[in-house]
Amino acid sequence: MTVCTRFAPSPTGYLHVGGARTALFSWLYARKHGGRFILRMEDTDRERSSVESVNAILEGMTWLGLEYDEGPFYQTERFSRYREIVEQLLASGHAYLCYCTREELEARRAEQIARKEKPRYDGRCRERQSPREGVSPVVRFKNPLEGQVLIRDLVRGTVVFQNSELDDLILARADGTPTYNLTVVVDDMDMGMTHVIRGDDHLNNTPRQSNIFYALGKEPPVYGHVPMILGPDRQRLSKRHGAVSVISYREAGYLPEALLNYLVRLGWSHGDQEVFSVDEMIKLFDIADVNQSASIFNPEKLLWLNQQYIKKSEPAHIAHHLSWHLGRLGIDPSEGPDLIAVVQAQQERAKTLVEMAHNSVPFYRDFDGYEETAARKHLKASVREPLQDLRDRFEKAQCWEASTLHEILLATVERYELKLGKLAQPLRVAVMGRPISPPIDVTLELIGRERTLARIDQALAWMSHRETSTATPSGHETA
Repeated sequence: MTVCTRFAPSPTGYLHVGGARTALFSWLYARKHGGRFILRMEDTDRERSSVESVNAILEGMTWLGLEYDEGPFYQTERFSRYREIVEQLLASGHAYLCYCTREELEARRAEQIARKEKPRYDGRCRERQSPREGVSPVVRFKNPLEGQVLIRDLVRGTVVFQNSELDDLILARADGTPTYNLTVVVDDMDMGMTHVIRGDDHLNNTPRQSNIFYALGKEPPVYGHVPMILGPDRQRLSKRHGAVSVISYREAGYLPEALLNYLVRLGWSHGDQEVFSVDEMIKLFDIADVNQSASIFNPEKLLWLNQQYIKKSEPAHIAHHLSWHLGRLGIDPSEGPDLIAVVQAQQERAKTLVEMAHNSVPFYRDFDGYEETAARKHLKASVREPLQDLRDRFEKAQCWEASTLHEILLATVERYELKLGKLAQPLRVAVMGRPISPPIDVTLELIGRERTLARIDQALAWMSHRETSTATPSGHETA
């Protein structure tokens, strides 16, 4: 048997982290067992489904690297197949036409609630032989009245449902459109699904879907229902807990591998190991080891993981993702220093790619002003002479490499009997506009000779202007 799993979202919104984790678990199971992974869009809700949502899901899957072997398949393109199955179930006696009106159903439901009974369809059309004039019927599944449905769940173990607790669900509406439980069964059957991994909010659908499989003479797939993800307040994860769209994490500067690593650890573990490569996830993941209890989403842990990935990933890989963020800032990474070198200079400290991108801007684009506090603190009259001397030495440098620039800086501070930071910090503010950057010699090499000299000239001019503008008529600076 070739393992086949699927991810089947409804394209009514973005790909959220709960859906992404389900897709990841299904993908890992298929990859571990040499099977197929299928993407299917359950888009029968025509009012809420949209092309934009489909594209958002596809974009999220691509960014995460969860490549699918087949699909995406669209349920709206399979209506003729669903009608065929409905006719088959009617012909075999496993389905029937129900002529009860909405008003009648609502009235019976209210009566059941008043009697403190479980609201359910009472089956009064199960044996009806004649049509009802003026009423377009729905098609209902004739669920067995006795016995039980036994689900051997990969996560929860054996779960038993009594058929007497299941009512006759609708397979096709009065306008002929199929319902969720029918389309899922037909698709899983036709696509050869062997294992279905999905959220535990679908657990109550499983016995109903299993009975439809049996009515069609097929064995249902093996199910695994994973628990939901909760926010830090132990409420169902929602927008109030922060960004829950997969793409929003890309926009916030997370690496896809970091998010995958975090998602796989929501409910699953392998000893005390925290960081997993994708290959390790495939090798070690087992759906049977997923916890039955809900997982708590911890944004701080995800941020920590992201920082670990930025530190340890190949610079070329970081550069690949960083270029997208630079583009969003209007920067063409080809018009400046080598992007891989920019990454190498910063990857020890950056927590997100957004942070790294913003800190990279001065390497590619000149700036008009300085951080006010930093300029006041470091661009003082007392450093103007050593900064001018340093600038002249840089202009005469035989080569523009970090080691050479470091030696020039050391020689200058020695001449003026300064501590290194007393000149390095003003230099950093002069060339970056801010007091924070990678090591100053590496920073200068990345900026380049011409830009460095021009920016030091700009800083010297700013210092002269400030001295002039703050001087009193008597020639003394104001306090």
